[in-house]
Amino acid sequence: MSHDLVIKNGLVILENGEVETDVAVKDGTISAIGKDLTGAQTIDASGLVVSPGMLDAHVHITDPGGGYRDHWEGYETGTASCAKGGVTSFMEMPLNQVPATTDAESLAIKYQAGKNKLRVDVASFGGLTPLNLDGGIQELDEGGVTAYKCFMGTCGDRTIDGDFMNVDDYSLYEGMKQIAKTGKVLAIHAENAPITDKLGEIAYKNGETTLEAYVNTRPVFTEVEPIRRAILLAKETGCRIHIVHVACPEGVDEITKARAEGVDVTCETCTHYLYFHTAELDSIGPVVKCSPPIRDLSAREALWEKVLAGEISFITSDHSPCTPDLKDKENAFEAWGGISGVQNNVDVLFDEGVQKRGMSLKMFADIIAKNPADRYNLHSKGRISIGKDADFVLIKPNAPYILKAEDLEYRNKISPYIGREIGAQVVQTILRGETIYSQETGVTEAFSGKFF
Repeated sequence: MSHDLVIKNGLVILENGEVETDVAVKDGTISAIGKDLTGAQTIDASGLVVSPGMLDAHVHITDPGGGYRDHWEGYETGTASCAKGGVTSFMEMPLNQVPATTDAESLAIKYQAGKNKLRVDVASFGGLTPLNLDGGIQELDEGGVTAYKCFMGTCGDRTIDGDFMNVDDYSLYEGMKQIAKTGKVLAIHAENAPITDKLGEIAYKNGETTLEAYVNTRPVFTEVEPIRRAILLAKETGCRIHIVHVACPEGVDEITKARAEGVDVTCETCTHYLYFHTAELDSIGPVVKCSPPIRDLSAREALWEKVLAGEISFITSDHSPCTPDLKDKENAFEAWGGISGVQNNVDVLFDEGVQKRGMSLKMFADIIAKNPADRYNLHSKGRISIGKDADFVLIKPNAPYILKAEDLEYRNKISPYIGREIGAQVVQTILRGETIYSQETGVTEAFSGKFF
């Protein structure tokens, strides 16, 4: 066979582990794996790790902005950031774009907004809210959404027509029944809204302003209780569920226990929960505010133990950007809660997991690519295997650099990782056999990505 591209001499992470070999590409898919392959184009990956491109299963792109969030993160900059960071595909949340993705019409609007603007591939979540129980879930299924997402914690701006809305218990129950019939997964933001909202209100009225105080208004049990509730409703309805951005080991314990009892439930955590901890938040500032909050050092290390034990299925960025003015607040309670992180998933996780904690390369590839692809039935993604999409990230290990604001491809160049030394580098990113980023040439100007 005549191959279009051969990546040679790299340490390639295959399904059974890493091996020094060549990988060939034909017509955008992986066509051969072995020694002494030849092709029309060759990439020498000597000294580099060749991993499946990351599938980030939790990303917010605010396009369209509906006249309210037009200057947040658009498809062009968001997908450029992915390319530079080694993320070859992602799953887009049904918020914070306006209108939120809750029915056929809003799904079509979103697809139109991203037309000819994608540098990586994008799969879509559909939303579950109290307002789309009368046909919206079915319309989204027919429109091809990969999965569904709901909030048990408070979300959305009620002054914005078409903004997302969190579920009440009945909406969650009824929505689970309907989603169960589709066979797709419901991803759940699990926080106890009445308690966290009230604790936040009390702290604000009492003059609290710090991020540490903000963390204290969202104690661990306010994550654990809704996780238990979601699991109970999943048992009742038969709905497959996934708990997003778990920030505490106690929450993971509930999911592990339920899975042992036969419940179809998985979970993720985020890069920032595995990197930062509460005591350093106020020195960084509101750029690191998120929900659930970043917990203490012991929780961070316990989450790493859960990751390494295989109890956390995959890791995501929960990339949730905004404009700088929404972060530039003296009072942390007034700042937007969301972290810009999609560009620094791969390098930070490789450094913190593989280089500092001894994570195997196979596990690294599983948690950034294979596991999310399997959970959401994205069959062409997630593996370096013959017939799969030729999506790769080439990583240079033991290559520390300090992240600068000007390195970021985000529309608004804010990130809590700025100024941090990261011990590995993304050298090249390849989407379906086409280079979309390299250190030599930068991010491609071509929009080679597609909705899938």
